Amino acid sequence: MSEDVRFGCGRQATLPGPLRLDGGTLLSPVEIAYETYGTLDADGGNAILICHALTGDQHVASTHPRTGKPGWWTRLVGPGKPIDPARDFVICSNVIGSCMGSSGPASINPATGRPWGMAFPVITIRDMVRAQAMLLDHLGVARLKAVVGGSMGGMQALSWAATFPTRVAAAVVIASTARHSAQNIAFHEVGRQAIMADPKWRGGDYYDGDPPAAGLAVARRRAQRARRACRALTGRPPRAATLSSTAPAFPGGRGRIGTRRCAAAPVPTSVQAVWPPP
Repeated sequence: MSEDVRFGCGRQATLPGPLRLDGGTLLSPVEIAYETYGTLDADGGNAILICHALTGDQHVASTHPRTGKPGWWTRLVGPGKPIDPARDFVICSNVIGSCMGSSGPASINPATGRPWGMAFPVITIRDMVRAQAMLLDHLGVARLKAVVGGSMGGMQALSWAATFPTRVAAAVVIASTARHSAQNIAFHEVGRQAIMADPKWRGGDYYDGDPPAAGLAVARRRAQRARRACRALTGRPPRAATLSSTAPAFPGGRGRIGTRRCAAAPVPTSVQAVWPPP
């Protein structure tokens, strides 16, 4: 294990910037929370960047400090796994715009001394990637063996290949896309409106009080439904314990709300793309 303080779990880097965002704003300084696993080779050729999804974070293979749960991708990252810290130098950073330690709405705005809130600039996928590139410069990683990600992490992997083609040897894109469809944008807008309808939203200025947890819970329920095939939901255990006792019962229902069995259509497998093509 390296004694370099830049490497290890629970790391935080304050980069001077400025980082020019796609919206034209200059962000400075840039805070990035990240973790690394393994040892960087002398030539830097074994570095793999893992990009997390929308609700993920930097704790890809370590115990989460808030929940106490294992890292979210321990099936893929670990001894004897496809990404092995005994062979690979693994980096996972919290994207900017998040709330897990990197610059985002919860960060302090140096101009006001208060959390940014809704004044924090709009962030694009490419902005996230540019911030990651700044972190790699800080870590002394010139070129990546691979960049890997699923869902929004896959979008970052695609953006890495497009934005910094000379810094990426391969991109592994899992269950992702280059852009959102109109339907996907509409789904996310429903989630945003659910959060903003919570009285505790307070226009996004809720950092000195209770967060809009009820609205967020509704948004996540909607998101989980959109990400599950009908057949997968049908196979779930009875849900009576999670529903109100005053909810109407329907004949033939499971719990308080009936379910309609879905046709046994095949479930599509995740799509993988490797860049550059073989």
